[in-house]
Amino acid sequence: MAMKTVDFNGELTANGQITVPPEIAAQVPRGETIQVVILWGVSDDDAWRTAGRKQFEAAYADDVYEVLIDDTSTQ
Repeated sequence: MAMKTVDFNGELTANGQITVPPEIAAQVPRGETIQVVILWGVSDDDAWRTAGRKQFEAAYADDVYEVLIDDTSTQ
């Protein structure tokens, strides 16, 4: 299955919880393992750059990166 991503702005409550908006939670199948990344202190420009890179990287498998890194014929 292809990796899917979604992001939203939220707040960490005083008791250390993050509420996932219902429309976001509805996109994730129940029982699915998820990965959580927390960013703070990010400017709007940084947020767009981070989101764009995440989408770009999601399109490629990890082994493709290894081939590109190790391929000295293109350097």
